[in-house]
Amino acid sequence: MSNQCFFLSPGELKDALVDAELQLDGPEGHHAVTVKRVRVGEMIDLVDGSGVRAVAEVTATQKAALVATVRALEAEALQPVAITLVQALAKGDRDLQAVESAVELGIDAVRPWQSDRAIVRWNDAKAAKALAKWEGTVLAALKQSRRTFLPEVRPMLNSAQLARDIAERVSGPVPALVVVLHERGTESLAAVVAGWLEAAPVPVPDESGTRQEIQLVVGPEGGISDAELDRFTAAGAKVALLGSHVLRASTAGPAALVLTRHLLGQL
Repeated sequence: MSNQCFFLSPGELKDALVDAELQLDGPEGHHAVTVKRVRVGEMIDLVDGSGVRAVAEVTATQKAALVATVRALEAEALQPVAITLVQALAKGDRDLQAVESAVELGIDAVRPWQSDRAIVRWNDAKAAKALAKWEGTVLAALKQSRRTFLPEVRPMLNSAQLARDIAERVSGPVPALVVVLHERGTESLAAVVAGWLEAAPVPVPDESGTRQEIQLVVGPEGGISDAELDRFTAAGAKVALLGSHVLRASTAGPAALVLTRHLLGQL
């Protein structure tokens, strides 16, 4: 693995071959040549979010583009269980801090949640711009951590919409485990995940790529309201404790992710 990673257009590595030439242009090409100062002869990683990494040697550079020859191709297998972070919007960009760390730690998808007590509000005028900021954070964290799969950024939901989404996922053809991290829980996150694994052993993903999913729901600075919690549990979510300390909105999700991946044998 090289020291620097750059993102190609999605699907660009689908038919890539060793010794083939790839061109990096646009904003990524400009960033590579002008900001990162990549030069001829350097080895770089090129990814397109599909799970494939091209280890390539730079053979030519222009003002805002480069050409690289593929020296090796590495394909990463999907984990049997996908993990999603449902992160409540939080002030001071703590939600984005959580997303950034979660991507570096291996999250598969993130979803912004407009909770009842969230101080930050996404109105119609700013929702698209705010979601694009989440997408930019995810992409930057992918490159920094040199991941090959690009985590999905799902549309924002309010609490009523999230409850409906939970009900659909826990009762779907491949039932998901949805865990709300909250002090009202009587079991630890470890116990909830272990119990789920014991009750329903994880199958190998089928040809369609369908996977089981665990969703981790993290509230805002003001906490999750009793009404929200009742609505989520009625929809099929479990409530779990994450240790005995109160964690910030930026910390709880990444901490829960590490523990969950450990229990799934992904670390």
